[in-house]
Amino acid sequence: MQLRISTLPNQATQEGLFEWPPPKPTRNSVKTNFKFIDLFAGIGGMRLGFESAGGECVFSSEWDKDSQKTYSANFGEKPQGDITQIEAREIPNFDVLLAGFPCQPFSSIGKRAGFKHETQGTLFYDVLRIIEDKRPISFLLENVVGLLNHDKGHTFHVIIESLKEIGYTIHYQVLDAANYSVPQHRKRIYIVGFDTNLSKKGFEYNWPQPHKKKIGIGKFVQQNIEDHSISKHLQRSYLFKLEDGRPQIINSTSDIQVKTLVATYHKIQRLTGTFVSDGPTGVRLLTADECKAIMGFPKNFIIPVSRTQMYRQMGNSVAVPVIKDIALEMSTALFHSGLKRAI
Repeated sequence: MQLRISTLPNQATQEGLFEWPPPKPTRNSVKTNFKFIDLFAGIGGMRLGFESAGGECVFSSEWDKDSQKTYSANFGEKPQGDITQIEAREIPNFDVLLAGFPCQPFSSIGKRAGFKHETQGTLFYDVLRIIEDKRPISFLLENVVGLLNHDKGHTFHVIIESLKEIGYTIHYQVLDAANYSVPQHRKRIYIVGFDTNLSKKGFEYNWPQPHKKKIGIGKFVQQNIEDHSISKHLQRSYLFKLEDGRPQIINSTSDIQVKTLVATYHKIQRLTGTFVSDGPTGVRLLTADECKAIMGFPKNFIIPVSRTQMYRQMGNSVAVPVIKDIALEMSTALFHSGLKRAI
């Protein structure tokens, strides 16, 4: 059976990607020293990006036990558990809040009581109450693009208006990780907020500009991997049962950005999955190192859990280089605001 290999002329010339520790921030030579908290922390992708921009993490929260193991292995500390059980007074003071919160439907009851009332019972409510109680200078929220149309746009509207209602100026944008030196198409909605009551100058925030060169996956593809194979039977009966150009198959010459890595990758989905032409059966799943490259994690990032959990954790995480670029822009805004608290 002939495999359909995704290839394009090689443009991936940038070296030194995904190294850790990263180089010092370069955006306008800004060197800020701000404190942040990491909510719905997962395995720490947002933390990596903000630490690389000069931030210091002073608190983290993640309820999933396996994610806690990976987080602990890399940062030397175990995140606190269920955020709904954590009081704001238990959290140290900080400048920036980070949260990649789950998307949940909001109630249409009690609108006359305000947007905060409408979000009660959702995990966004806990993000909102912490922001309102702790009054950070700024925050970054991340979610899937589907949030924009969730519940016919009602969910996103409530989120934005709730944040405005408690005194924050809001910026939001959909960014594709493929434009920020990540060999993967991964569109996400990012919401940045600043407390405009804190600075007379205001906060001049700009979204990071796309990088000039895109990075292809080929340079990160490993060869002669003996495990991770997909059986010949599954290839015949499922993966290549139709001549429709699916699934996406890559090798070391593929200079493309792969499809979005999802948390259910281990289930081998032909329509959404990306697989490698390699191994004893000719086709295999991605390795841990390939997943780390696809997500922009450093190669030496430790993954102490099972392969299934690794796929789930990587698929649920963020593209680190995108977060780093956003963090640099946010730190620039904090620096130029003149707030001594952030510098």
